[in-house]
Amino acid sequence: MGILDMLGFGNKTNEIQDFISKGAIILDVRTPGEFSEGHIKGSKNIALQVLDGNIETIKKWNKPIIACCRSGMRSAQATSILNKNGIECINGGGWTSLQSKL
Repeated sequence: MGILDMLGFGNKTNEIQDFISKGAIILDVRTPGEFSEGHIKGSKNIALQVLDGNIETIKKWNKPIIACCRSGMRSAQATSILNKNGIECINGGGWTSLQSKL
């Protein structure tokens, strides 16, 4: 349970379901090594470290994005980067938690 959950702001299930209904792509921003150890089926992997160099590729997907990682910290950074570049994105948090909301 994260601090947002404790404060009552952490349940994003409805927002996640809304994004899924719009055809959202799940973007896992962990390293390829972490991704290979387990991930959400059908998710795409672009590590946070190389995200800036892949903005145009992500824009071409023309879909909203749900970012995830291990704990939610890197996906929060990725969400900020993507939103600043005009890409509709929400932070899905840790991939195992996100998977339970799908």
